Amino acid sequence: MKKLPIGLNSLEKIIKGNYVYVDKTEKIYQLIDNGSYYFLSRPRRFGKTLTVDTLKNIFEGNKEIFEGLYIYDRWDWDKKYPVIRIDFSEISAENSNTLKELLLRRLKEIAEEKGITDIDVNHHGFYLRSLIHNLFKKHKLPVVILIDEYDKPILDNIENPEKATEIRDILADFYGVLKGLDEYLKFVFLTGVTKFSKVNLFSKLNNLEDITLDPRYSTLCGYTDEELERYFSEYLKNVDRKLVKLWYNGYSWLGEKVYNPFDILLFISKGFQFRPYWFETGTPTFLLKLMKKNKYYIPELENIGVTDSVLGSFDVYTMRVEALLWQTGYLTIKDTVKFAARQKYILSYPNLEVKISLNESILNYLTSLDAATYDRTSNGIYQSLLNGDIENLISNLKTLFSSISYTNFTKNEIASYEGYYASVIYTYFHSLGVQPIAEDVTSRGRIDLTIKIEDKVYIFEFKVIEEEKDNKNPLEQIKEKKYFEKHKNEANEIYLIGISFSKEERNITSYSWERV
Repeated sequence: MKKLPIGLNSLEKIIKGNYVYVDKTEKIYQLIDNGSYYFLSRPRRFGKTLTVDTLKNIFEGNKEIFEGLYIYDRWDWDKKYPVIRIDFSEISAENSNTLKELLLRRLKEIAEEKGITDIDVNHHGFYLRSLIHNLFKKHKLPVVILIDEYDKPILDNIENPEKATEIRDILADFYGVLKGLDEYLKFVFLTGVTKFSKVNLFSKLNNLEDITLDPRYSTLCGYTDEELERYFSEYLKNVDRKLVKLWYNGYSWLGEKVYNPFDILLFISKGFQFRPYWFETGTPTFLLKLMKKNKYYIPELENIGVTDSVLGSFDVYTMRVEALLWQTGYLTIKDTVKFAARQKYILSYPNLEVKISLNESILNYLTSLDAATYDRTSNGIYQSLLNGDIENLISNLKTLFSSISYTNFTKNEIASYEGYYASVIYTYFHSLGVQPIAEDVTSRGRIDLTIKIEDKVYIFEFKVIEEEKDNKNPLEQIKEKKYFEKHKNEANEIYLIGISFSKEERNITSYSWERV
């Protein structure tokens, strides 16, 4: 069997080193044939850099690499276009001046590689323009521009909006140089994680076609089910493929769902252990801070409805949590619905890896729980749900809340709003791999939280007590509105649980339950 290309983004190394290459050249050929200016957003470690490298080798005419691949007999290999490739993952800019210097240095390196020695300017934008003119003149062919991770210098400084804005504007001017050079350009391709709003960055290069949500290119990055079967069936002979799909498939950009390539390669390499390989490569700290700052109601992550105006872009000062979660891969498109004259996208977790890992990170961020307490209470809560042991379940939930550091309530505003308590319980259940349903809709109202596990259904109603006199039993609401009727035919045991929290005591103060 061929070797696994873990961490490899060079097509030549993959092909010549006898590594597995999932042939994406049909999609790439279609891309080149249909247009000239493109932007593609995908999460980290999804194959963007390998796509860029494949484009580079195609345009440079490296025919021998492509033998046996779709594009081999369809491309004119005699034309060898000059290529300018810039990878911003290799450019770490702490400020705007550093970015200018590094950009200019990289362009001079490219000029030297291409044998261009007579450019005498020291401005990155002017240098790029001169380099394009010189390459066009030398090769008598239009130039190809490939820019990978275009947004990384902005994202590296996203917690400092002023600095991020300065860097964004420098990049906007830099990319804007390309706008007036159509006759000298063959193909332009930008990749990134995020799309910063058109009024700033993309207005300077507004002829870019955004193919992020184009169904024709939805599988350009990532592995499809068919590709998994074709290229990895020998590796996955004795593996539960349904479980692999549950853990690592599910990413959707309005086309066929795909697997995260990094997960699949590591899953095979590490002896078929189901672990959050992709999630572990980057902690979403900034996202968690943003959610905490905005007092985001975590159960809403399960099904968020957004329009193009939210998904399409955001800017340094106006970041929507939903857009950032989607663009970074923690949410994906689950469904589309008509919303008046527009289309609405329903976002949710792509798979079990992200669902468990993200909620565990959110839980730790909300509560500052230590690992020992988490392990101890998680085992107790899971067993309680399996056994229908409500008393032990409540006891462990009380332990959970009592273990939350006092400073978490005094230093963070999130603990002062009602949704905090529901959010903690919701994320806790999700981090255990249990499937909680938030705001479960019935014909009589919405259930705060529903949990289904084996042959049991648990229906929770929460109430936060502001004052002593505010002591209405939340269990009565479940019974009055007969929330349990929705689940009568799908469970042998249904438990109704009403829980009251006290802001003053920061814990469960009372509860009652019934089995129906």
